[in-house]
Amino acid sequence: MLISITAFIGHLHPAIIHLPIGVLLTALLLQWLGSMPKYQSLRPAVPFVLLAGAFTALISCVTGYILSLGDEYDKNLASWHMWMGICTTFVAFLLYAKAKNPQFGVNKAVLSMALLALIFITGHLGGSLTHGSDYFTKPLAGVFGSDTTATAVIKPIANVQEASVYADIAAPILQTKCYSCHGPNKQKGGLRLDGSISIAKGGKDGLVIKNGNGDASELIKRMLLPMNDDDHMPPKEKPQPTAEQIALLHWWIDNGASFTNKVKQTNQPGGIKKALLALQTTAPLQQADTDVPTAPVEQADANTIKALASQGIVALPLAQNNNYLMVSFVTDTAVTAGVLKLIVTLTKQLAWLKLNNTNIGDTAMGYIAQLTALTRLDVANTRITDKGLQQLLPLKNLAYLNLTGTAVTQQGLLPLKTLPHLHSVYLYRTHVAKNAYAIIKSAFPKTNIDTGGYNVPTLVTDTTEVKAKKEY
Repeated sequence: MLISITAFIGHLHPAIIHLPIGVLLTALLLQWLGSMPKYQSLRPAVPFVLLAGAFTALISCVTGYILSLGDEYDKNLASWHMWMGICTTFVAFLLYAKAKNPQFGVNKAVLSMALLALIFITGHLGGSLTHGSDYFTKPLAGVFGSDTTATAVIKPIANVQEASVYADIAAPILQTKCYSCHGPNKQKGGLRLDGSISIAKGGKDGLVIKNGNGDASELIKRMLLPMNDDDHMPPKEKPQPTAEQIALLHWWIDNGASFTNKVKQTNQPGGIKKALLALQTTAPLQQADTDVPTAPVEQADANTIKALASQGIVALPLAQNNNYLMVSFVTDTAVTAGVLKLIVTLTKQLAWLKLNNTNIGDTAMGYIAQLTALTRLDVANTRITDKGLQQLLPLKNLAYLNLTGTAVTQQGLLPLKTLPHLHSVYLYRTHVAKNAYAIIKSAFPKTNIDTGGYNVPTLVTDTTEVKAKKEY
């Protein structure tokens, strides 16, 4: 009980710390204005404001010290932050003494400048503890030409097959989504994810990775929990990983969570190949903010999200503080009628649906046609034909449609010209005749018709065996 109360007091520090900053800056402003004959009436208020700032700074020091005992922060950085906070409090009390007794043997101007400098230094160290060591300099990266965020941005990979599975793929995902709470500056639950030794060690609650078994690894299980679950990671107010990012981490763990293997040395299932190949040309793991509905909608049923997660199906919010969802089967290629019925219960919330490389056929399109909020649909490399395509006409909000690798033809596609918001259609390796492209582009004047045909080298590791599955 006592430990819980102490921890609660420590957690008040982030809320309290802003009070002395504001009060002490106000005191310095009043002191400066009071030095002018025009504002002499402000002088009596200066000692009171300084005293209030000094006391609240003292309280902040106490709560900050208690918080630091939780072993969640970098000890060296936390120590500097603590001592700078103590110095700030001490100088604030000295300046108060000078304000009350002008004969006090210290220089007021020196104390004022020291207090101002200490406020900014302490604040910067606090920001570094919670947001990273480059928190202050990050906005200046573009001004001075140095990319201080280079290590926190997922960049394209020139040759993904030669890339390191951990260093070039898994680590950047962990860095952009996990380091703010489990990195060099902060270690919630005693867990660090910024190195092979610390990842293998786990945290206070045990191991987070079970080599060779992504489904049993706590790292993946936490990411797949519903957003409103207290154990969901990252916290819902933090940037969330996309379905592809979770799938790539899952793939890395399934293959032994190696810290040295290259991609070409690692087994690559069909669903993963697409995500890997995309890494060569762009940064697809940064979730786009286009085609996100703006109309208010209630939160999806938590039990439905759990049921999908239990079958390896990823359901994630499209944006922070947004109830619209993206559902992806990137970790599972077998879609059953039962799962499709479950998805239909998310009709109001489901905006993006990724069914590429699955076993679905025309029958499944009857379920998809009920998802009237859908704006993006990916059915690439499935058994969809013109018959199934006709069932998409009720999806008036559809903006993006990927039909790559399906058997659709121009006859099935042309009726979709009535969809008012359709801006992107992908037709590579479909049964659409090349001489029909002009007709299609004329019928869809405001739509980007991508016919593909890009020259991508075939690698030895691209060979895979695909077994037929029951179609739904």
